[in-house]
Amino acid sequence: MKQIARNLTDSHNGFLRDVDHLVLDRDPLFTAMFRRLLRDSGVKPMLLPVRSPNLNAFAERFVLSIKSECLERMVLLGEAHLRTAALQYLEHYHRERPHQGLRNELLVSHERILPNGPVKRRQRLGGLLNFYYHEAA
Repeated sequence: MKQIARNLTDSHNGFLRDVDHLVLDRDPLFTAMFRRLLRDSGVKPMLLPVRSPNLNAFAERFVLSIKSECLERMVLLGEAHLRTAALQYLEHYHRERPHQGLRNELLVSHERILPNGPVKRRQRLGGLLNFYYHEAA
């Protein structure tokens, strides 16, 4: 695990090179030495609360959503393509997706969506993700 921590925090090509925080569960693999190596490289390890089973359900639901609605429908051509697709999906997921628990309203609405006016479509990922809204008349 010490070698994995070194690889993750490598200054040239480490996965955590521009990361401030890393969320860890309470697996015994994440030893004090592992967490110390993260802290020494500037990454603050954050442990999940003890006995928090619902946290896993939210993460699993998001992973299922991004896989089934986005990643499994694309042929990814490298890490940069994967990152672009994931970022576009995150924007759609947080800003343009109606939430069933909120009467199918948007989670975050930065635009005022008016009920009259022509219907417009905003496409992401070449039309894989679509957001329909009324344009101001």
